[in-house]
Amino acid sequence: MLVGREPDPPYDRPPCSKEYLQGKASRADALFRSPEWYEEQQVELLTRTSATKLDLSERTVKLSNRTELSFDQALLATGSNVRRLNVPGCELEGINYLRTLGNSDSIREDAAGKRVVLIGGSYIASEVAASLTVLGSSCTLVMLEPIALSRGFGEAAGRFFQGRLEEHGITFYGNDELERFEGADGRVTRVITKAGHELDADAVVIGVGAAPDVTLARGAGLELGQTGGVRLDARLQTNVSGVFAAGDIAEYESVVHGGRSIRVEHWDVALSQGKTVALNMLGANAPHDVVPYFFSDLADWASLESVGPARQWDREVVRGSLHDGEFSIWYLDQGRLAAALSVGRSDDLEAARRLIASGADLGARADQLADSSTDLADL
Repeated sequence: MLVGREPDPPYDRPPCSKEYLQGKASRADALFRSPEWYEEQQVELLTRTSATKLDLSERTVKLSNRTELSFDQALLATGSNVRRLNVPGCELEGINYLRTLGNSDSIREDAAGKRVVLIGGSYIASEVAASLTVLGSSCTLVMLEPIALSRGFGEAAGRFFQGRLEEHGITFYGNDELERFEGADGRVTRVITKAGHELDADAVVIGVGAAPDVTLARGAGLELGQTGGVRLDARLQTNVSGVFAAGDIAEYESVVHGGRSIRVEHWDVALSQGKTVALNMLGANAPHDVVPYFFSDLADWASLESVGPARQWDREVVRGSLHDGEFSIWYLDQGRLAAALSVGRSDDLEAARRLIASGADLGARADQLADSSTDLADL
């Protein structure tokens, strides 16, 4: 049985800020599997249904439709909730958040072809700005970061991506913060920043991150980790036998990061973790040994892929040309590869995965990463 609170069957979230928001993909295109698949595979699917209480001693779960189920094994994949800003004027109409297909519908209807201010400088704000620009909107980003996407990939990569967005008319206010919203007749009309900028806005989109939804897990008494997720072993099992977690809430002992506990909020990570959990529910006793992968598209202007992620690094090595828009950046922490970013050099990521998983100290060999003639397999 698969229980989900959303009205739609399981779907891929990346299109919400990309093809689906732009109107290039339909709702059916975004579905993870067709509705017929669940019946064919004998999966009972309950949409618009929440799990309200998990009793681990009795191995039961209560649902919002007042059903109580017993289980032998369970997977918690409750995802995240968007972080909402509490500032003056936040109750005005025209202020949007993006998490679901329904949110994407609302943003397209509310903001397409208009003056839009986006709050945030990471994936959601950047991707939505690109998509809305394609739809004829005039977009401005207000962000804490000095450069868009620099928090996760550094300023060199950030300048490249922000430059692509600026080439298409998107304006940025970095090192700034939202002060308040102003409006008329109950709808937002202006964004005021702490640096004193007054930005006219017909609509606002806020993308300032998400928090893992551990309400069900906390209520059941499951152990939580240091980053707010559910603490798991390397097999993605909680401190209760037969109860697993995956996706945004999964804080697990990563064998490819030396046993360090990590939590990664990426769509592709949830897919790979689901496979590991399925194997272990079937008795495989397999550690989750997949190097996390992430991708992002800024309309048709730039696409990035990365493996890692790097929580910290002390050196960046560029392979290829930032100017030509075909490069990879290798993020090193004390001589070991922590992450890699690729734009137009996907093959580099295979070598990056191996280097991250091996934990090899590259030492002086790290300089060879910058030489495009170097065979990465030799490293």
